Amino acid sequence: MSSTKYIFVTGGVVSSLGKGIAAASLGRLLAERGLKVTIQKFDPYINVDPGTMSPFQHGEVYVTDDGAETDLDLGHYERFIDRSLSQVNNVTTGRIYLAVITKERRGEYLGSTVQVIPHITDEIKSAIRRLAPDHDVVITEIGGTVGDIESLPFLEAIRQFRQEVGRDNTLFIHLTLVPFIAATAELKTKPTQHSVRELMQIGIQPDILVCRTERPLSEDLKRKIAQFCNVDFGCVVESPDVKSIYEIPLKLHEQGLDKEVCQRLRLDTKEPDLRGWAAMVEKILNPPPSHRVRVAVVGKYTELADSYKSIREALVHGGIAHECGVQIDWIASDCFTDQEATGELLSSYDALLVPGGFGVRGVEGMLEAIRWVREHKLPFFGICLGLQTAIIEFARDVCKLPDTNSSEFAPECENPVIALMRSQEGIQEMGGTMRLGAYPCRLRPGSRVAQIYGTVEVSERHRHRYEVSNAYRDVLAEFGLRCSGLSPDGSLVEMIELPDHPWFVGCQFHPELKSRPMHPHPLFAGFIGAALAHRRAASAAPAEGADTVSALAGLKD
Repeated sequence: MSSTKYIFVTGGVVSSLGKGIAAASLGRLLAERGLKVTIQKFDPYINVDPGTMSPFQHGEVYVTDDGAETDLDLGHYERFIDRSLSQVNNVTTGRIYLAVITKERRGEYLGSTVQVIPHITDEIKSAIRRLAPDHDVVITEIGGTVGDIESLPFLEAIRQFRQEVGRDNTLFIHLTLVPFIAATAELKTKPTQHSVRELMQIGIQPDILVCRTERPLSEDLKRKIAQFCNVDFGCVVESPDVKSIYEIPLKLHEQGLDKEVCQRLRLDTKEPDLRGWAAMVEKILNPPPSHRVRVAVVGKYTELADSYKSIREALVHGGIAHECGVQIDWIASDCFTDQEATGELLSSYDALLVPGGFGVRGVEGMLEAIRWVREHKLPFFGICLGLQTAIIEFARDVCKLPDTNSSEFAPECENPVIALMRSQEGIQEMGGTMRLGAYPCRLRPGSRVAQIYGTVEVSERHRHRYEVSNAYRDVLAEFGLRCSGLSPDGSLVEMIELPDHPWFVGCQFHPELKSRPMHPHPLFAGFIGAALAHRRAASAAPAEGADTVSALAGLKD
């Protein structure tokens, strides 16, 4: 029998309590103890994956190296345990039912009536077991909340799983809310009690409770929760509101969560060394007063910050690289109507980032913002759609090409500088058919991006259908835009830059997906470094006449 241990994280009371952060934090603590840890997410929605879902409904779509479109929690998992995950780490109801129905059509069930139990639950349990090889611990987060009809097959599957592999090899952690009622100035435990009772009605007794709270839990309150929820006193752990999500592993370790988990699963481990993690958190929370920058993120889905979750975290990581505080302001691209309005909006910022997106809405506003920062020498970083809009703006305003656009937004335009990839032509189905996953990119020797990476070949994750049209590469280069990163065969433009600009970089891929707090992505570190240089130059200009380029040169060390 496999020696792998299994931890299941469920949630109750309300959604968005932070099960993903709790699971990722525990994963980090166990990894620091020397264990080989992986984490997976079970999502109860019927979509096969989130690739066709609106960012306003689901938030960011996270992409793995092997091209899986997954839930954004996989981003948290990778950032915390510092390991790349894959398609098997995110399983949806849609994927489970698709697998079962496919087997039924092939006749693999030998005439049996296909039912939720055992066929659906068996498929779920198989998805758990697939991760066991080469791992000491598999952490599985169950999406949704207890009581949701969609989650019941997953909860039934993990109930069965404990019976099959034994209590010494499984652990149930339940995340609940302990709300503070301002009118009576009290923390209330009843929602937690009801949530645990709901879980017990379907046969699962949680071993550990993680209580989300905005106020500290007293010892008496913890004892009350332990008594009414049938758990040990030491297994009631609070997860308080914090300034940075990266504080959570430290808070959980202080309360002995990882030690309790190891004791219950009979894991013999070393004590974790969290000094490096704590030092990283300190850089986020207390940067020097002179090391602070403001970054404007101008995008299509800024009303929901989760749409750009990895962008936000990667900018924070870029700040860690320079011990720099990063203030991020999310601005809807629709706000940029002309250059006067754009100047008023952007003049107080130290850098602009334009992230990815789909569809024509808000694109003209992005073009206005990009033109302003290009002309006013403000550091610019364009990602996916951000690169494409930078190309469109340059072709319109510098190359003076008439009727310039992307064929995604204006199929009949005269100069489609952005066009559908050849590999995408004729594709009818929308889900899982884009250029997805990690692809190599060769950088131009001596270019700014080659200097930033410190190498001339990299691998980055993609999610797009459109590309820079090769018919326009020569004219763009003639007017000063450098294609500094190409696919190995030279057929696809992966990166661009403006050599005469302090920091103007665009990439077709999504570097934010590979950034980690302990290993900030070079592009984001370089971007925040440029923003810091701009801030210093702006502060020094009246007295010393410094400019952004010279200030940036001083940051190279």
